[in-house]
Amino acid sequence: MNKIQPNQGRIFNIERFAVHDGPGIRALVFFKGCPLRCDWCSNPESQRAAPEIMINGERCIKTAECRRCVEACRLGAISFTEKDGPELDRSRCDSCGDCVQACPARAIELFGRDWSVAEVLDTILQDGAFFSRSGGGITLSGGEPLLQPDFAEALLDACRQQGIGAALETCGQVPWASLERVADSLQTIYYDVKAMDPEVHRLHTGVDNHLILENLRRLSAFCRKPKIIIRTPVIPGVNDSEENIGLTATLARELPGVKDYELLAYHRFGEGKYRNLGLAYSMKGVEKLSPDRLAALKDVASDIFSKDSDK
Repeated sequence: MNKIQPNQGRIFNIERFAVHDGPGIRALVFFKGCPLRCDWCSNPESQRAAPEIMINGERCIKTAECRRCVEACRLGAISFTEKDGPELDRSRCDSCGDCVQACPARAIELFGRDWSVAEVLDTILQDGAFFSRSGGGITLSGGEPLLQPDFAEALLDACRQQGIGAALETCGQVPWASLERVADSLQTIYYDVKAMDPEVHRLHTGVDNHLILENLRRLSAFCRKPKIIIRTPVIPGVNDSEENIGLTATLARELPGVKDYELLAYHRFGEGKYRNLGLAYSMKGVEKLSPDRLAALKDVASDIFSKDSDK
């Protein structure tokens, strides 16, 4: 089940009626699998390419009379107590989803299944009228969509044939060929630059930023159609210095294809997902920046990016 089926893509969520990550009303298609392991990631269910079981103990009925998840698991990977509810031995679990189907409280979820292009298109076309009226469309997100370049390209081609505009969110840690093959099918590319210092980047994401910055420079020179918007999630104690924001804004200003530079506020909305996936949350106790501090950093970015700019 872990191997993606031919002519399909592994998706863990499709968010309809979204009003962010692109203009108008949008459908966000979340691809599973990411080459980075950012400490602050709010979608930890996106990181591994394989399907994953998430258990929310707060939803569980926690009665001995239920235990349907235990009975449904043919591998004996689930144990149960009335105090804590189900516990999953992930070393034995193959993410078959039988426990998900058995749970009456929807306390167990499976993230990641293989979709065909037609299935994704059928889902998003339910909102097709809203796309045209609002200037919206589809945004490929993740995870990292370009870890599945064949499926991403096929889905974008299908959307273009239907007159649906498209955007992409990427971390840039992908082969250049994957970016090159989809760029002309996009209206907007949201490109993450998390830190300019390669060692800081490696320490907090698992890789340095060499390929990411190289791809960004190539993309800005290559792009003729889509506009590139650089984004930085501002993480306290990691990349929230005026120096880092200033260096990123300077890079954004110097690249011809970049039309804007945005700072995203750090939040902890995904913290509970780590517990439900059996993972440790490394940012525990880190508070978000004050509105005044974030506003000051946005001023730094804006002053540098817009200086002597005709973008």
